[in-house]
Amino acid sequence: MRRINGLKEGLELFRTLGSEIRMQIVTLLAANTEMSLSELSAALGVTQGALTTHVRMLEEQDLIDVTVRHTAHGLQKVCSLKDYEVLLNVYPSVEESQTKVYQTEVPIGHYSDYSVNTGCGLVTEKALVGSEDDRRVFSYPERLDAQMLWFHDGFIEYRIPNFLPENNRIVQLTISVEMCCAEQGSEQDLFSDIDYYLNGRKIGSWLASTQDRNISRGIYTPAWYKSPMRQHGFLKMLVINNAAIYIDGNIIQETGTNWPFLDENGEMRFRIETHSSGEHPGGVALYGKQFGNYNQNIQVIVHYMPEEMVQQLG
Repeated sequence: MRRINGLKEGLELFRTLGSEIRMQIVTLLAANTEMSLSELSAALGVTQGALTTHVRMLEEQDLIDVTVRHTAHGLQKVCSLKDYEVLLNVYPSVEESQTKVYQTEVPIGHYSDYSVNTGCGLVTEKALVGSEDDRRVFSYPERLDAQMLWFHDGFIEYRIPNFLPENNRIVQLTISVEMCCAEQGSEQDLFSDIDYYLNGRKIGSWLASTQDRNISRGIYTPAWYKSPMRQHGFLKMLVINNAAIYIDGNIIQETGTNWPFLDENGEMRFRIETHSSGEHPGGVALYGKQFGNYNQNIQVIVHYMPEEMVQQLG
């Protein structure tokens, strides 16, 4: 999900989408996952030369990805959507308008702590690491290159880099990650309780399921991975600030002023946890840049401001 704070921030995006043909391109890509330039040209009834300018504008606004592939007919440019959802905050608060922002990412194999039991596995862009259901692979050096991992019981924890300048404090933390029930692709209706923690404090849960039967091949899933299981996940977004905690734009809980937001010396430990002994033991799968439907690692956006200004805002 892409989040836009205020109309001014989204102005160029709106201008780009203010064209019938560019809207048609986005609609076609949403319906077909990906299409080559020649396929788009035929569907829209325009020449590839005329299409190129529109595709470039969509690419410049980070709405689509364009990749070059080798085919039997030579090189082909293939287009796909980068974001299926855009969240517009029309009225950003005074606090938001005065914050500074940094972005960072954490590859899914760069976890700082874990505890998993059998019913787990790791894959890189090139191969399965070790064998399935062997929890020892989570300690192998190859885990740093993991592009998809799954487990049914336990947790995995990441340390988010803290780049805050001196005497500043975080006022909002946004985390997005592609994930799903570990049984995604199964013919059975299964569910999974997946919990999120920040610095040991539970911040929310997601009840994932396998009931979406329209699971296609992951856009970035490597060709060698043939299994129908865990082809791709769903992009989940968590937003935490002094007002509330949101998951996918929905308020999960109000935080009030007691939320322990961090200064430049604090640490951010983000944990994802699930248990096979719970009511819904379907496990969890996480995806990196080279697997699934979203070309991203765990993405983190940190809004911060000087400590003095935080105190003034109350």
